Amino acid sequence: MSLNSSNQVETNKYELEISVAADVFGAAVDKAYRKNAKKISVPGFRKGKAPRSIVEKMYGEGLFFDDAINDVMPEAYMEAVKEADLEPVSAPEVDVVSASKQDGLVFKAVLFVKPQVNVTDYKGIKATKTVNTATAAQVKSELERMQERNARIITVDDRAAADGDTAVIDFEGFVDGTAFAGGKGEGHELVLGSGQFIPGFEEQVVGHNTGDEFDVNVTFPAEYHAEELAGKEAVFKVKLHEIKAKELPELDDEFAKDVSEFDTLDELKKDVKKKLQESLDKASETEVENALVEAVIEHLEGEIPDCMFENRIDEMVRDFEYRLQAQGMNLDMYLKYTGMELASFRKTFREQAQKQVKIRLALEKIVELENIQVDDETVEAEYKKMAEQYGMEADKVKELISADSVKEDLAVNKAIDFIRENAEIEEKKAAAKKKAPAKKPAAKKAAKKDEEPKADETSEEA
Repeated sequence: MSLNSSNQVETNKYELEISVAADVFGAAVDKAYRKNAKKISVPGFRKGKAPRSIVEKMYGEGLFFDDAINDVMPEAYMEAVKEADLEPVSAPEVDVVSASKQDGLVFKAVLFVKPQVNVTDYKGIKATKTVNTATAAQVKSELERMQERNARIITVDDRAAADGDTAVIDFEGFVDGTAFAGGKGEGHELVLGSGQFIPGFEEQVVGHNTGDEFDVNVTFPAEYHAEELAGKEAVFKVKLHEIKAKELPELDDEFAKDVSEFDTLDELKKDVKKKLQESLDKASETEVENALVEAVIEHLEGEIPDCMFENRIDEMVRDFEYRLQAQGMNLDMYLKYTGMELASFRKTFREQAQKQVKIRLALEKIVELENIQVDDETVEAEYKKMAEQYGMEADKVKELISADSVKEDLAVNKAIDFIRENAEIEEKKAAAKKKAPAKKPAAKKAAKKDEEPKADETSEEA
């Protein structure tokens, strides 16, 4: 490989001209011929048996050039980038200048590189840390959640169904007297008040007793996902088979023994309060850290290639899709469910992507300016920690993640510590929260619509 030239054509954009020697390119052409020879048909010869000279005369000398170029170009490009001392942040746009067995390969590669940035005034940043104290009300709420998690389900036969109960029902829906697809279910467990079914359905189950058969009259929303049902009035024939309710355990010493390592409720309460305080303290620290980093970004100077933001968006979209797959959904299904185009979906990540790219560049610059170092012992400790998190051997983690990458991440974390240690942080107690006024039901519904749907939340079933 020979780097013929390296020219900056725009800010952060370079054009490289790279040569591959004739003997190296010729060997790649020979390799491509051996790989494809058996597939080639020439009149008068059995398939794959024609001499190479005949094949090249019939199809042209360049028949195997594409495979040869694809074989040698990646390594030649990487060597040229290294020789030019560039750090690419984009895939190259490649153009073949010439290719022959006599003269070898010449190609141009246009690429964006990591920008040169500067950060000023990152020492002495002023920030406010809000000091929160765990309250008795928060402890009570956490204990109630523990009760919910340890509740048992019982069958209710001495009262009518109420909000919060699980109603086991059969149902079948009709529009204009005709049953419609997807409108029938048997033994379905419906949590009343959950909003799982279309508006008005669950409210009409409330008040009925086990064994009741009744009609539920509803109107499908105008923007219902099944267009043939949108805005239509429907009647559901419903039979209530069973009513289930949660029975919460008593908050006492026995409860504490069952759900924790403590013998008394008082001990459990103290532990709950301790953990809540630790969580509040961590949240306060994170808030300060975010404020400091935001301030650093404001003092970042430099022109950042847009491809860096797009690359980060790519990563965020992939991460989002992995989470969807864990719930049994893919991105195409999610976009169809939400009615979004991929381009507009990607835009929702852009602001966060820009912030993350800028943060990383700023912190890396501070690592350089302050000569922040990470020793090998710290890297080994991080590998060990990662191995425990991933449940694999440390050597396997080392195969997947390079030591340089780990060292860079650790150095960036140390840069955050440096900023914090050199900041002027004022502590203030959190203001007492006023009791929030009761929300109207409509507001609750509006808030619910803003939530991201999970894969197990199908569109309204009835």
